[in-house]
Amino acid sequence: MQEKVAQIIGKYNNDKGFLVPILQDVQKEFNYLPKDVLVAVCAQLHVPLSRIYEVATFYRAFSLTPRGKHQLSLCVGTACHVRGAPIIQDGIERVLNCKAGQTTADLEFTFETVNCLGACALGPILVVDDEYQGQMTLAKANKLLKKLGKKVATDEED
Repeated sequence: MQEKVAQIIGKYNNDKGFLVPILQDVQKEFNYLPKDVLVAVCAQLHVPLSRIYEVATFYRAFSLTPRGKHQLSLCVGTACHVRGAPIIQDGIERVLNCKAGQTTADLEFTFETVNCLGACALGPILVVDDEYQGQMTLAKANKLLKKLGKKVATDEED
């Protein structure tokens, strides 16, 4: 772990001015920002741990808790809401057995809702592992979950 952190920081010439991209690379490597890794970043950059936590908690893209292998973000903004996002949200929560904002116990899926993805004409929008899926329906969501290896009951497919 220390060696990997040193490699990441080395890419930025140990420059603490690159704290955000360093944390982005750390999160990409570990799938979240573990405390022991943040302590290592702190020590190697000679930056107070409080500053690292300040940055890590300011940006919504960072996570201090383990995230799933697959990331699902459902837009629940006005345009997506009126086109059925709440039904899709309920269905995904039921299939994954976790609420929006949570990660499944097996660390396979993290499901969250967002207020707007800026693609209202394509709503409802579900982003699956950074790929936008437009005009989403519950049936399409279930097909995507099946494709990602999640068992979906047949009565939820329609």
